[in-house]
Amino acid sequence: MQKLTRVVLIGVCAAIAAMWVYAFGFASRESFNKIGDDAWKARSEAHCQIAENERFALEDLTAMNPEDVDALKKKADIVEKATDSLERAIDKIALDTPSDAKGKELVPQWISDYRQYIENRRDFITALRTSDRRPFFAETEVEGVPISERIGKFARENDMKTCQPPLDLSV
Repeated sequence: MQKLTRVVLIGVCAAIAAMWVYAFGFASRESFNKIGDDAWKARSEAHCQIAENERFALEDLTAMNPEDVDALKKKADIVEKATDSLERAIDKIALDTPSDAKGKELVPQWISDYRQYIENRRDFITALRTSDRRPFFAETEVEGVPISERIGKFARENDMKTCQPPLDLSV
């Protein structure tokens, strides 16, 4: 019995060691989200940069009382303008199709995720306008992951820094 246990444990350890050798030595290092159309990525980044600049121009760092209804409505107006800017960028990106097969497969899903995220922002705007206390920004989860993380991961892995979801609702 001890000999059988020893053989099983050695086999399990060898399998785990083989898995790590494969993972570090032979497995592909290419990101699942990385697409090959660099020109599309540059054009998309340019649209996102414009939206980011517009959002930064709206920045209001004034301390806000979370129970001040007028301040909540003012915040709602700012978030709405920022969301409109973001939506214009995504609309422009959606009109442009990447040239590679992987991009043609992944970009429509990314755009769809972004549209859902924008809808989440619109729901937050409504909540800001109708609440008497600052509401929590609730975003959609996909397979247990916040949709903004999915969007951001695609943007980061394709070197489109300004296409990551904005963090303007976190404060």
